[in-house]
Amino acid sequence: MEYYVYFCGLIYFYRYSCIQKILFHWKVRKSQNLEHLYTKIFGYYFLISKLEQFFRKFAIRLTRRIKILLNCRNTPNTMAKLKNIIKQLSTNDYEAIYNSLVESNAEKSALLLKYMREKQLSDSKIMEDLDVNTNAYYTLRSRLNQKIEEYLLNQMESPRTELLKKVANITEIIFTKKQAIAIATLKKLERELLDYDLSNELTIVYKNLKKLHINSADYFHYSQLYNRHIAYMLAVDKAEDMLAEYFKKFGFFALSGDETDKLGLILLNNEMTNVANLYQSHRLKVYQSCMSVFHRLYVEEDKPTDNLEPIEDILEEVSHTFDSYKADSIYYHLKLVFEYLKLEYYNHYKVYKKAEKFYEDVNESSAILLSNYNLFTYPAQFLSTKLERTLRMNLQGQLYEENEALFENFEYDDDNIALYINYVVYRAICCYYADKYSEAAKWLNDLLNDLSLKRYPYATIEIKSILALQYCLMKEMDLFNQLINSIQRQIRILGKEDCSHIISFLKIMKIATSEAKKEKAEKIRNVADKISDVDRRLFSPTKYIKIDDKLVKLLCGD
Repeated sequence: MEYYVYFCGLIYFYRYSCIQKILFHWKVRKSQNLEHLYTKIFGYYFLISKLEQFFRKFAIRLTRRIKILLNCRNTPNTMAKLKNIIKQLSTNDYEAIYNSLVESNAEKSALLLKYMREKQLSDSKIMEDLDVNTNAYYTLRSRLNQKIEEYLLNQMESPRTELLKKVANITEIIFTKKQAIAIATLKKLERELLDYDLSNELTIVYKNLKKLHINSADYFHYSQLYNRHIAYMLAVDKAEDMLAEYFKKFGFFALSGDETDKLGLILLNNEMTNVANLYQSHRLKVYQSCMSVFHRLYVEEDKPTDNLEPIEDILEEVSHTFDSYKADSIYYHLKLVFEYLKLEYYNHYKVYKKAEKFYEDVNESSAILLSNYNLFTYPAQFLSTKLERTLRMNLQGQLYEENEALFENFEYDDDNIALYINYVVYRAICCYYADKYSEAAKWLNDLLNDLSLKRYPYATIEIKSILALQYCLMKEMDLFNQLINSIQRQIRILGKEDCSHIISFLKIMKIATSEAKKEKAEKIRNVADKISDVDRRLFSPTKYIKIDDKLVKLLCGD
């Protein structure tokens, strides 16, 4: 704002100067040609108005720009992310970074790293301890962030990274080495790249081998290899794109239950099968398995007449592939996806003993699975599987505290609507089982306020029904009645036949809030028995509300 005031001052000073000049002309020329005088006055005022417009716009833009820069610089989110990164460093990585900072005489950076890692201090307190001003502090923080990034990047060095460096150095080899040596080097590089299945880099090798053999009979051979790998590279890219698109669409299908969305998933699954069949490629087979296993569990369940490869055999084959290509970084990370798929497979067919073998590993990595693996699977389903397991084992009371540790640094993507909804509803249900009804209501209210769920009416009434239960337990009857009326209006639009379980769920709460006290508990149990047999959509969190004796007593006010 100071800049705006400053420029306005300049404008008014200039205006005052112009007025002085006009008065001077008036005095000098008052006996002369008035037309000339009026022209002069008009010219000065025209110039003043133009300059005033220019300076005002410039001042406003400059002020806005400065505010934006200051806001970006002081955003707490950036600070929080740096703290999260530092806290997630392993002990060895932390000590290595700290020692390197000390050795390079960056003592204040080392102290900043230590404070963020070991102490819960505010920015102002850290600045005070480091004896730096605001500008120096943010510069220090920026440098520390850069140091950490450089260290982590260096830790990624691997045989695969060395290969990529060699590929980047191909041009240098061609121009500085004899042709025979260059060809021998490229052929060796070809074999190494084939071991890692690096199709993109292989195209570069074949392109150069083709050029080096332009005067020999092998030119055609390498031209064919080049063309084949270009096509294969495009097939792999397409498979990866289809995989990501499939799980994005699955999220929509899970929320809506729409048959059109289901048809889209079936078509994508068929197309992935066709692409995978084009090549004898273990990578395409792995990508196809990511999709087909999930598809057969949650979209089109296997029928006795289907002549399909058993899912267990697919999972076993993928495990062998991973064992054969241990240095492949993509496969290294996809191991978690297939651990998750094994868990889902055994849980789906109620082979709980085998499912338990995979549960702990997946659960420990659940935050990473939810945030980083949405391109290769649908991790939100794990939250439902986890709720089913805890209800089956009567461990739902432990979820709230466990979440505090598991999701301490979890950052969900607001744009991934399916994941966002599933995560928030999961957290709300966990709060409910911890008897924190107010907190559960806050999670759900924030969700309904943050997102427009018009596209997912069935999901909306599911969420609102759980929220209504929280209001009922909190004795917030005005809010409860408003919400119940809203849900009932939506049910009338959607049709009662598709919402029978919600109608029963609402009926339980109406019985609980009715003035009649006679046989409330018995009536609630009778209605609850009817809910369990109802077929539901994939996203149906009300089924995780266990209508047991504890809830019945709470509803009846006992």
